[in-house]
Amino acid sequence: MGFNALYILGFGLYYLLEQNLEFLWYVLVMVFFFVVLVVLMRQAQFPTPLLWGLSLWGLLHMAGGGVRIDDHVLYAQMLLPLVERGDLMLLKYDQVVHMYGFAVATFLSHHLMIRYVQPAKRGFAYFLLVALAGTGFGVLNEIVEFIAVLVVEDTGVGGYYNIALDLVFNTLGATIAAILIYRFGKKLPVVTEPVREPVVT
Repeated sequence: MGFNALYILGFGLYYLLEQNLEFLWYVLVMVFFFVVLVVLMRQAQFPTPLLWGLSLWGLLHMAGGGVRIDDHVLYAQMLLPLVERGDLMLLKYDQVVHMYGFAVATFLSHHLMIRYVQPAKRGFAYFLLVALAGTGFGVLNEIVEFIAVLVVEDTGVGGYYNIALDLVFNTLGATIAAILIYRFGKKLPVVTEPVREPVVT
């Protein structure tokens, strides 16, 4: 909590002084989800590695819009020049953060869903649903960015290629996470509560 509060307040003050309305909006969204996680902390019993994964994702996101490299922010930084054709550019910091972030969101989805599914029923359909839940968080992220485009005059969200690539890397991260959960799931820290049976009315 202290780690998250430190960088959220720090970048929030920085974006306020810079009058960066787009990332001030993202700071507010992060504060909202931070509060939600704190409220759910006791009931959901989030494992420490998952909490650190979420915290690092938040830091990478905040840094993406605030750390400048020459004439652009970190989010626009090319990490590996695989493709450079107009607006179609691979591989950027933004895309790596999307892939990592929604891999973490998929681990979060698994952690929240596993208590409701008996071990014998955790087959292909379960891991497909876990991956789809992670990509669903990715869609929510794009809606947040779309709201920023609507309410802020000048944003760095980008055009069609950027949105499409975001969704591709969100899905890639979620898929990789689901495969890792399937392969190493027995070694992952999860809640200790027994599987809850559905209530029959």
